[in-house]
Amino acid sequence: MAKVVALIDDLFFQMKLAETAKQLGVAVKVAANADALLDELKTAPALVIVDLNARSQPIETVARLRAAGNAARVIAFLSHVQTELAARAKAAGCDEVMPRSAFTANLAAILRAAKEMN
Repeated sequence: MAKVVALIDDLFFQMKLAETAKQLGVAVKVAANADALLDELKTAPALVIVDLNARSQPIETVARLRAAGNAARVIAFLSHVQTELAARAKAAGCDEVMPRSAFTANLAAILRAAKEMN
């Protein structure tokens, strides 16, 4: 069972996430698209990470997740200049939206917190 499920299609960030998770002993599953992410929610992850610049409709995916009644914590990241997209993500149901730089800087702490969730 993955503690963290992510919708990230950027290979650089996929590798960064995988390497950091491995170092911390956190199980992570990267979903290739929205349907794969929603399917992974059956494993009841502690955290869902969403790249708001992913090509697979990330805002709509978060909205579908919430419409299905899933209460998993959702952290999304994007470019710091995309304020309108950040507002749309919050409205869709993201618990936290942060700039890509802050996400990267805090990735280890984010994953540690997910590891400690029951």
